[in-house]
Amino acid sequence: MTQIVCDTGFYEPSDEDGCSRYVYFCQAHDRQYRHESCGEGPHLIALHCQEHGPENMWPHPLMLMFPEGFDPPLSDAQLAWVRSDDDAVEA
Repeated sequence: MTQIVCDTGFYEPSDEDGCSRYVYFCQAHDRQYRHESCGEGPHLIALHCQEHGPENMWPHPLMLMFPEGFDPPLSDAQLAWVRSDDDAVEA
């Protein structure tokens, strides 16, 4: 399974968004993803907001160790979130 964390064509969420309905969507099989039950073979998973469509998601905590190593790179909002979390830990 490959999970899309950031894509330039995806919506960039903000704290002001009132979104509340999300699903994981498998782009490879063109259907909702529920624990590998969307079809056979590799999965390409994206967060899908009912209001905005495909949406950038906050990275998994293990990914935050190397934020500059993503391809494509994290969005400015995602990178700021990672760095603000590091500041909170160091304080």
